[in-house]
Amino acid sequence: MARVFPQAGLSSPYMSTERETFTVWMKSLVYQTNGLTVYNSNGEITYRVENYDKSSNEVHIMDLHGNILFTIRKKKLWLFGSWIVYRECGTLSSTEEVKPFVKIKRSCIRDGDWEVRDETNEVFWILRFDPKISFQIIDIHGNIIAKVKPKQSSNGVILGEDVLTLEVKPRIDHSLVVTLVTVYGLIKGIV
Repeated sequence: MARVFPQAGLSSPYMSTERETFTVWMKSLVYQTNGLTVYNSNGEITYRVENYDKSSNEVHIMDLHGNILFTIRKKKLWLFGSWIVYRECGTLSSTEEVKPFVKIKRSCIRDGDWEVRDETNEVFWILRFDPKISFQIIDIHGNIIAKVKPKQSSNGVILGEDVLTLEVKPRIDHSLVVTLVTVYGLIKGIV
């Protein structure tokens, strides 16, 4: 999983050598649509998701400038379904022409959790902690690569159910982590 755990130097603007903390606002910047907006520690918008039709089977993860980074498609299977993530490369006209980057489905091993399998067949999990939105993303060895929890003020007051803190470990592709947060929001029906 070179994109998530790079061994060499950082080649992506979506990775850092330091731990990154983001604020995730589970609201769209566009009036009357669903989505989420992600702010970096300086308060600048870094990612956004606009879901104009909540019943749609396709959602796009965009950077600040509106460039599509990932496309998430829901695949309906029986009762639960799964999600397929495509990395946008900018050269093809349709995501149908490219191989899935990541597949997410309900875990058969970990009840209530979600299995994430990348294009190299490496596995990691989204582990839920409560019925709302607190969860962790862990690798195959149980190492935490990202954590999502309700955002608290410096006085310990929770800022609301739709304002979250996302902590991403160093050398992790935070654009992919934001994509997994989006999928989890889709699972919970809040994006």
